[in-house]
Amino acid sequence: MEENIQKVNIATQPAVTMPRVVGGTASQPTAASVPQRPSRPGFDRRGGGRGGAPRGRNPHFMERPKEEFMEKTLDVRRVTRVVAGGKRFRFRVTLVLGDMKGRVGVGVAKGLDVATSIAKAKVAAKKNIFTVPLKGATIPHEVEAKFSAARIRLKPAVEGHGLRAGGAARVVLSLAGVKDIVAKALGRTPNKLTNALAVIEALKKLRLSRNK
Repeated sequence: MEENIQKVNIATQPAVTMPRVVGGTASQPTAASVPQRPSRPGFDRRGGGRGGAPRGRNPHFMERPKEEFMEKTLDVRRVTRVVAGGKRFRFRVTLVLGDMKGRVGVGVAKGLDVATSIAKAKVAAKKNIFTVPLKGATIPHEVEAKFSAARIRLKPAVEGHGLRAGGAARVVLSLAGVKDIVAKALGRTPNKLTNALAVIEALKKLRLSRNK
């Protein structure tokens, strides 16, 4: 049986280019010979988005508005309650909230974990916010207040004197926007919650015009 032998025309076949050998090694293909992927209009490969924005960030994303109040966690304690089945542990958080422009509030809340307690204390502090009558960067007059075992005395100071206070009083006064003042703790209790609430009581007694 005869085999069909097809004659192949070498001239019609595409030429196969072999890499040129220079010094015993094959030369690498140049950038011009490597096919480039077509780029989309307005697409920057440096960042993956328009205008070279960082990858993964939407350039049209609106930033979250800045918080109106600043917060400071004053105290975190683990409290225990004895129930019929044993002891129940929870966390108590004392948080101070203020805008440093005359508004301040203190919130206390409990929760099963610290994050939940902080969120609840922040809501409670917003409900307790009040406006402090300031006279420039200080208070209008001297005042003294008491809460539980804590006693506090606040004295006005001249401009540039600074905030002379410590502990819980300094946190409350700084978030209230008082920059020049002298605070003195007259009580012996180191409890931050009672000292902070004593400062709040003192600030609530302030009046811009005192009736003599």
